[in-house]
Amino acid sequence: MLYRPEQLVFCQALPKIELHAHLNGSIRDATLRELAAQLNGTSISMPDVQLRTQQASRPLGECFKLFDVIHQITTTCAAITRIAREVLADMAADNVVYAELRTTPKSLPRHGMTKESYMSAVFQGIDDYYAASSRAHDIQVRLLLSIDRRQSTDEALETARLAVQLRDKGVVGLDLSGNPSVGQWETWVPALDFARQHGLRVAVHAGEVYNPEETAAILAWAPDRLGHMCCLDASLEQQLLLSRVPIELCLSSNVITGSVPSYQDHHFAALHNGGHSVVLCTDDSGVFATTLSREYAIAASAFTLSDEQLRQLALTAADHVFLEPGERQVLRARMEQLLGGSSK
Repeated sequence: MLYRPEQLVFCQALPKIELHAHLNGSIRDATLRELAAQLNGTSISMPDVQLRTQQASRPLGECFKLFDVIHQITTTCAAITRIAREVLADMAADNVVYAELRTTPKSLPRHGMTKESYMSAVFQGIDDYYAASSRAHDIQVRLLLSIDRRQSTDEALETARLAVQLRDKGVVGLDLSGNPSVGQWETWVPALDFARQHGLRVAVHAGEVYNPEETAAILAWAPDRLGHMCCLDASLEQQLLLSRVPIELCLSSNVITGSVPSYQDHHFAALHNGGHSVVLCTDDSGVFATTLSREYAIAASAFTLSDEQLRQLALTAADHVFLEPGERQVLRARMEQLLGGSSK
């Protein structure tokens, strides 16, 4: 058992902040099955989809197959709108009070989708959630636009420019993600520089595989937050600790993908015990069959965290959001109030 039932109950009651969640990877199993059924008989096998989404524990190979299905079903604005609406509803139900969702704007000429129409669909889903939900006041959402590592410099710059254009719609930053074995860091630096020069914050996936030269270059560039940071040698660990850059840690994702061998071996313990800023996140709650409450409960069990330590983890996440300073202070004050003042 990964955690005791009472640990999950406690973590579900905690107000939480989600800072590393990919929109389409957070799709509900039922929605994935329904949208896949509409394409059944083309490139999607419904029996395979049914089997994979009914597995409580999903090995890496099955997760990648689910990502393939998700890629195929997110080709219409209606699907994107629905996923965005449902992801917010699920997070609010899990007592997430603030979320930064990240997504890669898609250009699919064959389906009549542009990066702009894709983002309009995301915004529509957010609007639909707030219009229909009695819990709408419970969760605040912002967006990061993701650059896929398969993209060229020009494509990355296009995404960065779009992010700047959409700042007044709730876009607060840029993300670099995708297959960590693809591409060269230098390819995307111009886009990340552009975003930073225009006031956006930057999060970068790094250290998902062992690539010391790239990881050192990323640390030298100093993103505002780093994701994962699993595969580091002693020199990189020291560089990371000196950087003080907060790290988004996704326990289930890292164990399932094999980036770390087990929950007990996860680098959360060393970073947290050493006073480095860490934030627990889900990564892809749909694909990895998890919730943020579950990630907190796993951490509580694996690292013997007290209730007060869990409250502090939830609270300090507010210090690392990509909001403006005044908004960040308001969010932290709200978290302190929701936590009953015990985390001050």
